[in-house]
Amino acid sequence: PETQQYMLDWMKNWCETHPATTVVRFTSMFYNFVWIWGSNERNRDLFSDWASYDFTVSPLALKEFEKKYGYALTSEDFINKGELHATHMTCDKKKLDWMEFINDFVVDFGKKLVDLVHTYGKKAYVFYDDSWVGVEPWGKRFKDFGFDGLIKCVFNGFEARLCAGVDAVETHEIRLHPYLFPVGLGGAPTFMEGGNPTLEAKGYWKNVRRALLRAPIDRIGLGGYLSLTLPFPDFNDYIEKIADEFREIKEFHKAGKPYVLKPRVAVLTFWGSLRSWTCAGHYHEHPELDLINIIEALSGMPFDVEFISFDDLKNKGLDNYDVVINAGFAGSAWSGGEQWKDEKVVSLLTEWVNNGGAFIGVNEPSATDGYDTFFRMSHVLGVSEDTGARICHGKYSFDVENNGAVVDGTVLAGKNKVYLVDGETKVLAADGDMPTVTTHKFGKGTGVYMSSFKHGEVNNRTLLNLILTAAGESTDQKYLTDNVNTECCYYPEGKQLVVINNADTEQTATVKTDAGDKTVTLSAFDTQIVQL
Repeated sequence: PETQQYMLDWMKNWCETHPATTVVRFTSMFYNFVWIWGSNERNRDLFSDWASYDFTVSPLALKEFEKKYGYALTSEDFINKGELHATHMTCDKKKLDWMEFINDFVVDFGKKLVDLVHTYGKKAYVFYDDSWVGVEPWGKRFKDFGFDGLIKCVFNGFEARLCAGVDAVETHEIRLHPYLFPVGLGGAPTFMEGGNPTLEAKGYWKNVRRALLRAPIDRIGLGGYLSLTLPFPDFNDYIEKIADEFREIKEFHKAGKPYVLKPRVAVLTFWGSLRSWTCAGHYHEHPELDLINIIEALSGMPFDVEFISFDDLKNKGLDNYDVVINAGFAGSAWSGGEQWKDEKVVSLLTEWVNNGGAFIGVNEPSATDGYDTFFRMSHVLGVSEDTGARICHGKYSFDVENNGAVVDGTVLAGKNKVYLVDGETKVLAADGDMPTVTTHKFGKGTGVYMSSFKHGEVNNRTLLNLILTAAGESTDQKYLTDNVNTECCYYPEGKQLVVINNADTEQTATVKTDAGDKTVTLSAFDTQIVQL
């Protein structure tokens, strides 16, 4: 209580002594993200997590929790056999209760500070990047803060979609990279001798731009020290170009929503909508995670995408979706872990595919121990993974099918223990004798398996093609480019077609439109707008 009163008094004094400030930025709320450092040079970064509610523990909080929930937590509920409770793990009801408890505290006290700012006629924004704890913008209580704006620093497209999709704030702002610091996150030079900030900006903008075409953002900006840009006039010129492109795209969104293709996509995870358009931090921190690559690919695709939990599946069904994606390693929050032990989950998803739905599994989808197959949805996918128990069992041989252009050029890492459970399973791509892309008819629907997924121009187009074909749609449609290094977005109300080049070389692309075929030539990373 003493700390809370101090913060309220401090904020009141600050507002009174800064009358010219019209927007107050809160950098997270009360908690820091976890970063445990070690003393050994070979392992300095022992643990880090952006949403580790484990580290919100205090004696007072534990006592208040017991009063409210009627039971006490133990040390092991947080330590979890030394693994802690990182974001990528599933959890039990105790952890969920603790998260709810901490969220309620953060929102209730945070709202007092936001209300105080409002009494001085100022707006309150929150910077969502130093800790997720209590300020997860897709959470049910985020709107209760009363924030006017959300700020998100972005390296990639999915982070822009995370910010854009939050309806609890009026203003959505993103901070672009590279930040105006002498060196980048990895310690390599940026705004100093040996650095090339313009090239970095082009790479970041390439990923962010495709997401901005799909969902509107209100403001963009940079963080850091402006003076560092003075020796890099080409960087300033490129940021001016980005700003002009952004303003144009923003105006297109004001006219109406962009055109989307028919399949409606759901991403099935343990966390569901709570962690829409996010995974376990920034892309560069966990580039090995299949799901973070999947959502990065989806962030710029012409589909309506929602994130659902296993409870959503059981309570609401899947009638609103044509494609369900489940991606991640066994036991993770992303693949679902023990949620797959629930027979209702398996039955409902099976029935939905049998009636015409498409289930796309990546890495170890639906994986859990204790059943005749490691993948609970193996009967739909047509594949499973041998954990060692089937070493004496025979396996189907296969030939790679002629798939047309669906997976042309795709290179995925195989998993040497994946095997076909049905001779009717079609292998569209393989890594030696390991199937990497398969399809399997199940009733009126389809199961699709991918051994892994890495975001990139070719693989992104493969995923788009698989979504379309699994949902019974053609890959040769209007408002898709014929060049995998390019993408497009069409705004029907303004009849504006935006074509982008994601490559560092000149590209030519043709797009089928209602006004006939349109062909454009784009320089490296360029954008062109065609009025139809």
